[in-house]
Amino acid sequence: MAAFSPVSRRIRNAQRYVRVLEVLARHGFADFVEQVGLHTLIDRGREILGAATRPEQTNLPRKQRVRIVMEELGPTYVKLGQVLSTRPDLIPTEWADEFKKLQYDVPGVEFDVIERILQEQFPGRFGKLFRSVQKKPLAAASMAQVHRARLHDGARVVLKVLRPNIREIIDADMEILHSLADLAEKHFSDLGYSPTDVVNEFAKEIAKETDLHHEGRSTERLNGFFSEDPGIVFPKVYWEATTASVLCMEEMRGIVLARAKPGEISEADRRHIVENGARAVFKQCLEFGFFHADPHPGNLIALPDGRLAFIDCGMTGEIDSRTMRQLADLVSGVVTGDLDRVIGVVAALGDIGPEKLEDRALRADVQAIVSQFQSAPLESLNLGQLLQDFFGALRAHSIRCPADLVFLIKSLTTIESVGRELDPSFDMMKFARPYVERLVEKRYSFSAIRARMQRSFLQYAELAEDLPGELRPLLSQLRRNKLGVNIEHRGLNRLTQTIEHASRNISFALIIAAMLVGSSILILASRNVGMGALTAIGIAGFLAAVVLVAFMIVSNRRRREG
Repeated sequence: MAAFSPVSRRIRNAQRYVRVLEVLARHGFADFVEQVGLHTLIDRGREILGAATRPEQTNLPRKQRVRIVMEELGPTYVKLGQVLSTRPDLIPTEWADEFKKLQYDVPGVEFDVIERILQEQFPGRFGKLFRSVQKKPLAAASMAQVHRARLHDGARVVLKVLRPNIREIIDADMEILHSLADLAEKHFSDLGYSPTDVVNEFAKEIAKETDLHHEGRSTERLNGFFSEDPGIVFPKVYWEATTASVLCMEEMRGIVLARAKPGEISEADRRHIVENGARAVFKQCLEFGFFHADPHPGNLIALPDGRLAFIDCGMTGEIDSRTMRQLADLVSGVVTGDLDRVIGVVAALGDIGPEKLEDRALRADVQAIVSQFQSAPLESLNLGQLLQDFFGALRAHSIRCPADLVFLIKSLTTIESVGRELDPSFDMMKFARPYVERLVEKRYSFSAIRARMQRSFLQYAELAEDLPGELRPLLSQLRRNKLGVNIEHRGLNRLTQTIEHASRNISFALIIAAMLVGSSILILASRNVGMGALTAIGIAGFLAAVVLVAFMIVSNRRRREG
C-alpha cells in the first residue's frame, strides 16, 4: 500500500485526521508526528502541533500515554488496544500488559438510536419479530452494545447491536492507521516489531467484529461440538433476527463469573464449573481445533448445577491438522529431551531458514526450555506454560508465532487462571493429561503411524500409476531429438542492468577522453601552422566533451533516483 491515501479519501477524513493529530500532540507525541511527516497530510497540521499543550501526562511512560490516546480516540483505537493486549507476539509484552487496562465498558448509546437501527435492520418485521426490547443496555462496549429482548414466541434473547456509523468511523480510522504504520515503518527501524504487520492483523480482526454473522456462525459451530454435553452450553443463535449489524442469541440466565460475589456460588458448583470449563477449552483446542479464544470470566456464565455457558464468541482461533501434528512433535520432543525435534518444530512454525536454526543463542534458549520440562510425566506437564515459554523464547529472536497459536496459548492460560481463582485445589495439569496424551497418541501411536504409511503408500501408488502417462510425451520428444531445456535465470536483471550501465559509462569516458586529447592536439597544432580552422574544431571538440559529461551526470542521477 502507498504511504498516502488518495486525495479524495484524505479530504473526506480530514476531520478525523485533525482529531488524531490533536490528541497525539496533547499527549507528547508531537515529535513523532513531525518525524514521520503526519502533519503534512492536512493543511492545519503545523498549526495544530504549534498549539499543542504539554500537560503533566507527558511525564508518564510512553506505553501509558499510548493507552490514554487510544481511550480518547474512541472505538477503533480502543479495540486495537484490546486486540493487541492478546498479541504479545506483535508488540512487547509490557505494552500488551498496559493495553489490558483499556476499558471494555463504555457509555451506552441512547435507546432511540438503537431502536432506529433495529427498525432499519428489520424493515416491516421489527414488530413481528420482537415483543419487547429492554431500553437499558445490559452491556456497552467499544463496537456494540447488548440489550435484553423478548421474541414474539416469548423466548428470552439478547441483542448485540453495532454502534451507529461504526463502519464509517472504522474506515476512516483504518486509513489513518495504515498511513501511520507505513510512515513509522519507514522512519523507525528499532521498534522491535512491524507496525504494518500489526495493522494488517488488526484489519483481519476488525473485519470479523463488524460482521456479526461471523460471531453467529462461530457460536453455532461451538454449540454443535457440545450438543451432547449437558455441562457445557453455548447460546442458540436466532438467525431470523440476525443481520450483519444485529446478533440475536438465547439469553444465558446465570451468574457472570467476573461479577460473582463471595459465597454466591457453592464450593461443589465451583468444582463442576472449573471441570466443565477446562474440559470445554481442552477439547476445543486439542481435539476439535476450533476454539473460543477469550474465555475470561466476563465471557463465562455459571448456570445451575455447575453448568457453564460461554458467550461472546467473536474472537476464535483455528488450528489445522498440520499445526496439531507440530504441537504433538513439540510436546514429545520436550518430554524426551530431543532438541533437534524441537528445533524442527521451530523451523516449521516460524517458517525460517536453516541458517537461523544454527544460531547458538537460539539453540541455547530452546535447550533451556527443553531441560526445564524434560522427563516430566505428562500429568505434571503444564502445556499452557510450556507453550508460553517456548514462543516467548522465539519472540526474543524475532521469530513470529502464528496468530492462532497465540490465541491457543491465551485460551489455555486464561482457563487455567479462571480455575485457580474459582477452585485453587483443582489440579489442572492432571486434568489435562488425557488430552495431551491423545494429542501425542494421534501422532505417534501404532495406528497413527500405520495410517500415515497407508496414505503414503496410496500416494506412491497413484504416482506410479500416473508416471507412464507423464513420461510418454517426454520419451517421444527425446526419440525425435526435439527435447529442449529452458533455463530461467532469476535475480540477474539488476546485475545485467548494472553491467550495461557500467559499460556505457566506460564507452562515454573513452569517447570524452579521445575528444579532449584530439582537441588539445588540434589547438596546439594550429599555433604552429597558424590555421584558425583547427582551433575552431578543437574548441568544438572541447564543448562536445563538456556536453557528454553533463549528459553522463544527469543519466547517472536519474538511474540512482529511479
